[in-house]
Amino acid sequence: MAESKHQQLFDSVDIDNSIESNNKSYHIIKRSIDVSLSLIGITLLVPIFILIIFLIKMEDRKGSVIFKQERVGKNGRTFSMYKFRSMVSNAEDLLDGLIEKNEATGPLFKIKEDPRVTKVGRFIRRTSIDELPQLFNVLRGEMSLVGPRPALPREVKFYTKYERQRLNVKPGLTCLWQVNGRSNLGFNEQVELDLRYIKTKSILLDLKLIIKTFTVLIGSKDAY
Repeated sequence: MAESKHQQLFDSVDIDNSIESNNKSYHIIKRSIDVSLSLIGITLLVPIFILIIFLIKMEDRKGSVIFKQERVGKNGRTFSMYKFRSMVSNAEDLLDGLIEKNEATGPLFKIKEDPRVTKVGRFIRRTSIDELPQLFNVLRGEMSLVGPRPALPREVKFYTKYERQRLNVKPGLTCLWQVNGRSNLGFNEQVELDLRYIKTKSILLDLKLIIKTFTVLIGSKDAY
């Protein structure tokens, strides 16, 4: 029932499709890159997946290893996004008590020293290992390797018509602001970088962002 309510809400989102490229070859090549690199990544990362699963369970046996959360994708369609769980098992129940400590701007919610984050969670967040299960979202066609990060339904409810242009393309694992400040950027700056990507997107730009992402992830102080 809740899912249908969200779907109805975002079906009414005013999407400016004129921003979306009509170049079929671009979309075919982009999808081919998404599938091939995701398959390679999942295959190579199996040992890391196993290690992270073990560490998460050792620290907190109660919760699931994979955290599944509803996000908003292309044209406002909702989907279940996957992450390695980096918080305590009852993190969502504790959210209301932390709202007043929010350090992010706009509709975002971020706390640099979030008390819900586990020890393992701090490490996998800093290195973005927690995002790796989204390679399966990419394979399913719900996400791309490159694109605006997928927002929560409660965030999209407060989007202006201008900000909703972020929904013109598939959300991605990485994007312009992920390699240019990450969590240190305000919401408006993230929007501007996302819209710049949408207007100038190309296969070459995607490849550059994928490569640059690897250079900024390990040990980054801008992720939390």
